[in-house]
Amino acid sequence: MELGKKIRQLRFKAGLTQEQLAERMGIGAQSVSKWENAVSMPDITLLPLLAEIFGVSIDDLFDLSTEQRLNRIENRMDVEEELPPDVFREYEDYLKLQLGNEPYKKRATALIAYLYWHRMNAAAQKVRRYAKDAIRLSPGEKECQWMLNMAENHYIWDWNLSNHSKAIEFYRGLVEANPDSTLSYAYLLDNLIADHRAVEAERYLDRLCGLEGANPVTTQVYRAYIALARFDEPAADRIMEQLTETHPDSFACLFEAAQYHARKCNYSKAIELYERSFDKEPRRPRFQDELHGIAEIYEIMGDYANAAATWDRIITLLRDEWGMTEETALKDAEREKARLLAKA
Repeated sequence: MELGKKIRQLRFKAGLTQEQLAERMGIGAQSVSKWENAVSMPDITLLPLLAEIFGVSIDDLFDLSTEQRLNRIENRMDVEEELPPDVFREYEDYLKLQLGNEPYKKRATALIAYLYWHRMNAAAQKVRRYAKDAIRLSPGEKECQWMLNMAENHYIWDWNLSNHSKAIEFYRGLVEANPDSTLSYAYLLDNLIADHRAVEAERYLDRLCGLEGANPVTTQVYRAYIALARFDEPAADRIMEQLTETHPDSFACLFEAAQYHARKCNYSKAIELYERSFDKEPRRPRFQDELHGIAEIYEIMGDYANAAATWDRIITLLRDEWGMTEETALKDAEREKARLLAKA
């Protein structure tokens, strides 16, 4: 439906004449007539007031399709760091309605999870800032230390809190219900290996290797990490060395080898492999993972100038290859660069 016709429909529903609507908006009645007859369009700055008068959202003024609304919700979360409370509630209500709309149930379910994660992440940013301020004021008190721990996912010393048994049980159930889903095996293996549950990990890796879609590079990487989980570092090193010798031009293999060496604090080797992986990356636009790894290593090493320069490369990548201008990822990268330059 055209905007003019939608305004007329909503005006009738609200029981307003053109003159009454114009008076409430502080404009001439002729303007409303022109909108409804498609002679002109309302200025974009008037849309929030129109929506308020009619008791609808701005999206409702345009009669967007379900697909368009879902796209707009996702795009706005991609761009804005925090949604205003009224917008959050509007999106929450709309997505909950779509959970019963079978063609869009899967997308709506994923988006409402994203919506809650988006709010959680925005809140976590505030927790980090204020908890750190409180800790600096009272470093001997534990309460805010714990809040910061949760907000930034710090290491937890207590095994009963730091183990991944709940995640393991979830993904184990997912694997049993979907035995051909390679991705479910990957998340299960990640958590088993993190907890050094090597025997179980090897059993599920053998099952993964029997699937048609199993990636031979990935399975060998898991072999190496299972060896590490058994505290057999020489065996793990041999697997990774053979892998990079067999696949010297595979960006995925080089990336995994870089991560392996970063975890072992072999930082110079990790940077070398990250750079090789980034150079071999065939996809466009390229992802930021290798550069993030390099920047993190430089910061760990106290080389803030090179860390900032790497974030500058990330900014260039986001602008030139991803076409970003205002997105949250770009703003975050610019903040990281400024933070590191201040420390350099």
